[in-house]
Amino acid sequence: MTYKTKKLTRSIVTKLIIGILVIIDIYPLFWMLTASFKTPDEFVSKPAYALNAGFYIQNYIDAWTRGKMAIFFKNSLICTVLSLVLIIVLSMTTTFALTKMRWKGREFFNRYFAFGIMIPVATSLIPLFQIFQRIHLINTRSCLILVYTASALSFSIYLLQGYMRSFPDEILEAAVIDGCGIYTLLYHIVVPLTKNAIITVLVIQFFFKWNDLLYSMTFVSSTE
Repeated sequence: MTYKTKKLTRSIVTKLIIGILVIIDIYPLFWMLTASFKTPDEFVSKPAYALNAGFYIQNYIDAWTRGKMAIFFKNSLICTVLSLVLIIVLSMTTTFALTKMRWKGREFFNRYFAFGIMIPVATSLIPLFQIFQRIHLINTRSCLILVYTASALSFSIYLLQGYMRSFPDEILEAAVIDGCGIYTLLYHIVVPLTKNAIITVLVIQFFFKWNDLLYSMTFVSSTE
C-alpha cells in the first residue's frame, strides 16, 4: 500500500468516525424537535426516529399555559439578570481591591476567596436553607439572587484577577497623577481594559445560573 493510499484510507476512516460522533450528538436534538411537533397519538404509535406528519403546535401552547412556562421563564430571567449585574459589580470592585490596591489584610482575603472555589456546593445547602427559612426568604426570588451572586464571586474574582494582573500599574498611576479618583479610575480605566474578561465571566455565569436546578429545587417549591 502506497503512502497516498494509506493517507486516503486514514482520512476516510477519520471522517467516518467524526460523522458517526456527529450523528450521535445531533440525534437527541433531532428527536426532541420532531417529538415536540407530534400529536399524542403519533408520539405513542410512531418510532422515535420517524418524522412528524405536521406541525402540531398545541404542545407548545400547553407548555406555555398549562405548564406555566411563562412564570418559570420570567423568574429565571429576573434572577439571572439581577445576579449577573451583582456578580460583575462586586467581582470587579473586589478584584481591583485585591489586585491593584495595597492595604492590610489583602493577602488574607485573597486566600479567602480562593478557598471558596474549593468548597463543594452541596455542603452549603442545609445551612443556607435554615438561614433563609429563619429570615423568611424561602420561595422568593431574593434567596436565589443572593445564592447565585455569592456562589459565583470566588470563581469570577479568580478569572478577573488573572486578567487584571496582566496590564501594568503605570497606566493606573498615570491616571491618578492626572487627577482620577478611585471610582473614576475603576469605571473609565479598569473596566474598559478588562472588558474581555468581563464578557467571559458574563457568558460563563449566565449558563451556570440559567441552567441551575439544585438551588432552585432546594429553595423554591412554590409554582408562583
